[in-house]
This record gives sequence, structure tokens and C-alpha cells, in this order.
Amino acid sequence: MADILFVLTGSKVWTLNDGTAHPTGFWAEEAVVPYRAFTEAGHRVTVATPAGVVPVADGASLTDPAMAEELPKITEFRHPLVLAEVDPGDYDVVYYPGGHGPMEDLAVDPDSGRLLTRALASGRPLGVVCHGPAALLAARGEKSGSPFAGYRVTGFTNAEEAQAGLADRAPWLLQDQLVELGVEFEEGEPWAPHVVVDRNLVTGQNPASSGPVAAELLKLLRVPAA
Repeated sequence: MADILFVLTGSKVWTLNDGTAHPTGFWAEEAVVPYRAFTEAGHRVTVATPAGVVPVADGASLTDPAMAEELPKITEFRHPLVLAEVDPGDYDVVYYPGGHGPMEDLAVDPDSGRLLTRALASGRPLGVVCHGPAALLAARGEKSGSPFAGYRVTGFTNAEEAQAGLADRAPWLLQDQLVELGVEFEEGEPWAPHVVVDRNLVTGQNPASSGPVAAELLKLLRVPAA
């Protein structure tokens, strides 16, 4: 049995460029589908959030009846640890789902940034999906640059944000910020599953990519860390 750490946003809103508080949270599919994959494989999931707040799913992600039915049954999401108190060395895999919430809190959370830096350096599997890569913006290397610079990654694209109707109101776009960070951003077709694996880092472009990301993390889990 492996121990899997899910780091979820604690934010219920995303502040748009006009100051509007857009209701959001984590995206249910990106949490539920990997949770199911890991637990059905016999592994244990622990959840952490900033300040240990109980995470809230984006209401739009619960229009899927399967997600609306399955999510309330997962008790781990109702009892998160305090992110600042978590040692990533205690876990075999670290996983970040998305939703617009990470654009609000994890993108600027130094505790999350330190955890990501350590998780990447450990060589253990690290998975990040959709808007989850916003958390990479808070990670800092030894020389103040990003430890993710030079890595091949994907995430929610500018095209998808535009098609979702929020690009014009967004204070910044994830794809643009990741490129500025120095990563090699790989863009797939909008809304289609797209996964990029670079060393121990596995990133997924959108909600449909969360299942394939979990599958890749399970493959890496069977390979001893260097």
C-alpha cells in the first residue's frame, strides 16, 4: 500500500480582473477519478489544503450526476490536513487536481511551493492537472528561479479558457504564466485527454486528462525512485 497526498485548493472563489468573486473550488472529476483509481489499486489517500479548510467542489463540476453522487461518499475530502504541517517525504505520490481555485490560493502559497519543490526533487511521482499547475508558480529553487524551468508540462490552455468564457475576465492566463516560468508548454486539442510525462512529473491538460494522469502515476509508483 502506498500513501498518496492530494493537495487541494481551499478557495471558494477566483477573483477576476474586474474584482468579481467568481464562485469556484476544485473540479470534482479531477479529484474523484484519481481518488478512485488510487484506492481501487489498494493505496491510501490523504488530503491537505491551505490552513486545513474543508475544500469545496466547483458547482459546475457537480452537474455530472456521477460526480455529485460519488464525491460526498469520500470522507477524506472532509478531513484535510493543514498543508503547512505536511511533510511530502511521508508520501509516495503527490497529486494536485485543478479547478479555478488554485489560481486564487495555491499560485501564491509558499507552503505549497516548498512542498512542490521538495516533491519534485525527491524523484517520487508528482502529478498536476488542469489549473493545478498554477501551484507551480509558487515554487522556488535554490537560486530563486523555478525548479520546474526546463520541464515539459501541460495544463489548461488559453484556448480552453477562451472557450470556457473566462479568458477575457481572467487576471492572468495559466498557459502564459507557465511559459514565463520557463517550462516547455505542450498544448493538445481543447478538452481532449492530453498528458505529458517528464521524469517524475506528470501533468494533464484538462478534466478529461485526470484519469490518464492517475494511470501514469500508478506506473511510476511501480518504478523505484532514483
